[in-house]
Amino acid sequence: MVWVLLRWIGIGCMGAFAVRRRTLTPWIFVAMVAGAEIGFDAPAFAVNLRVFSDIFLRLIKTIVAPLILATLVTGIAGHGDLKGVGRMGIKSIVYFEVLTTLALVIGLVAINISKAGVGLTLPAAHEATETLAKVAPAHWDDFLLHVFPENIAKSVAEGQILQVAVFAVFFAIAMAMLSEEKRAPVLRLCESLSEVMFKFTNVVMYFAPIGVGAAMAFTVGHLGLGVLVNLGKLLLTLYGALIAYALLVMLPVALIAKVPVKRFLSAVAEPATIAFATSTSEAALPRAMEAMEALGVPRRIVAFVIPAGYSFNLDGSTLYLALASIFVAQAAGIHMSWGEQAMMMGTLILTSKGVAGVPRATLVVLLATAATFHLPTEPIFVILGIDALMDMARTMVNVVGNCLASVVVAQWEGQFGSEPVSEVVLEGMAD
Repeated sequence: MVWVLLRWIGIGCMGAFAVRRRTLTPWIFVAMVAGAEIGFDAPAFAVNLRVFSDIFLRLIKTIVAPLILATLVTGIAGHGDLKGVGRMGIKSIVYFEVLTTLALVIGLVAINISKAGVGLTLPAAHEATETLAKVAPAHWDDFLLHVFPENIAKSVAEGQILQVAVFAVFFAIAMAMLSEEKRAPVLRLCESLSEVMFKFTNVVMYFAPIGVGAAMAFTVGHLGLGVLVNLGKLLLTLYGALIAYALLVMLPVALIAKVPVKRFLSAVAEPATIAFATSTSEAALPRAMEAMEALGVPRRIVAFVIPAGYSFNLDGSTLYLALASIFVAQAAGIHMSWGEQAMMMGTLILTSKGVAGVPRATLVVLLATAATFHLPTEPIFVILGIDALMDMARTMVNVVGNCLASVVVAQWEGQFGSEPVSEVVLEGMAD
């Protein structure tokens, strides 16, 4: 059959490329194409492959609660001691929250305009609608009560990620109020746990090509190739929303803060390119810090703002999460009012803070959000087919946004260009 030839040619070429690059992205592309071809040519066989996508889903779900808990505690207790960091900490947190909220709003508006998920009817949609009607809080006070956990172990077991996030916030605040001596062991434990969960994620992601291929085969085999139209609309919606965010939010912020735009763009070009090519914010972190210091941001501001931004200011990922969450509801045929969408955005304001600067880490938060609002997971696996293309763009925006944040805070503090740049940094930028 056609898919056999396509699969082996694709795997041979792209697989060799993957070995050289040491990245899963080519494998996921190959799996996506092979899965679509299997679903088209052998639909009866393809629908039986769903078990492999379900295995991948279960593995991902085991990561959600401990990862969100550890990263939120580490981010707040490690960087959010406002008494310790003073004005810079307050200004940074305010800036991060305003910019990420605007990213959520733009993502929400974009997906409601494009309606990229509408028409992608899924078998589980009716069941999901009934479940939503049964368990969704009827009043605002019920929802507010549901936000707070009564038993953290129960919240973890039931996948109530918003309750886990709220617990993590209060736990981190309590830690920040302790002396450094008493806080340090718990903070090291949380840092170690977050690192372990990131490694866990990396191990599980080796199964991603199989999970994605199986999900694509099942989807196309069950629904037909028409699903690819929705994926194309979603991809265009994301890129359009990111461009709108850059022009309507980041550029005005830069102009208001009197950031030297041309010099900034020149300085950020290399780390942005690294982020786009690798889909990994962390890969661009060292170069981004060097570039901003060479631009004129004092090292102490660079060292605080950019690492803190990796937990609190992932604008591209936050915008994507807003867009993808509503896409899932649209694909499931579930109508969400503006009030319900606002509740979901409020949840994402918290849970998105745990997004790591690694490829496809947003999948964890997206699955958690879908579970919290009782949305089906099938559309998420449909999204995985083009996630690599979306990941490159949103990661680049994450890096540029954090670089811009460091310059804005430096200007806000009146420290931009006030200190001589290290010769080592200048030598590194000249390489």
